Amino acid sequence: MPDTAVVTGAARGIGRAIATRLTREGWQVVVADLDAAELQSVADETGALAVPGDTSTDAGVRHLVDTAYDHLGHVDVFFANAGIGTLKGLDASDDEWGRTLETNVLAHVRAARHLVPRWLDAGGGRLVVTASAAGLLTMLGDAPYSVSKHAAVSFAEWLSATYRHRGIVVQAICPQGVQTRMLDGSGPLKDLLTLDATLTVDEVADAAWQALATDAFYVLPHPEVSGYYEQRAARPDAWLAGMNRLQQKLDHQTHLSTTPTSTPTQENA
Repeated sequence: MPDTAVVTGAARGIGRAIATRLTREGWQVVVADLDAAELQSVADETGALAVPGDTSTDAGVRHLVDTAYDHLGHVDVFFANAGIGTLKGLDASDDEWGRTLETNVLAHVRAARHLVPRWLDAGGGRLVVTASAAGLLTMLGDAPYSVSKHAAVSFAEWLSATYRHRGIVVQAICPQGVQTRMLDGSGPLKDLLTLDATLTVDEVADAAWQALATDAFYVLPHPEVSGYYEQRAARPDAWLAGMNRLQQKLDHQTHLSTTPTSTPTQENA
């Protein structure tokens, strides 16, 4: 079993839970996040090394990887967990699209650039991408998030297909609703995201931990996602029609939540 790891987006949520689980199992861990203060609290609680910084940039990823190798000697597993959403559709700006793609996709590409050559020299390594069920299905109400998570899965698939015979294991964690700050701030989408069971971050971390004992590409903390994915592939028009019905419900809920309540007058009382 590997015993060293880097976890990005580790100041809170799934990343924090994964880092906590790994250190509890005796692993040496390096954690990264933009939130330096909260990241340090994770480090204080777990004994991990905190490396604050922006892991969506090449300079940030290079610094993180170099620091991790200096501290750990080697990196067995890299959890590319950091991710952001916009809760926007066509109204998302170019800057919002760019920031989302940088964080949710290109951060993984940059990590692979710096890690894969070292792993090939060492005889193996493992990249675990937190991609979301949105990367297999879609995310109503958030076009940049949905597109970027699909791209994250696609890049992970390419990486696995290209390097698995050379000892590189790639896995994609694809949960649905998880009790995180992102879910709490999702507004009307929250009901949609919690149609199935809402998992705790510890439950997702447990699924990630168990997946380390396998080479399975998909890690599905919500097993029903497999059925949705199969339906999407087998009957795409029926699946899209079903998603559109959910969108119509979302439109209705959004309309109700934004429609001001009439004050009774003599005429309409």
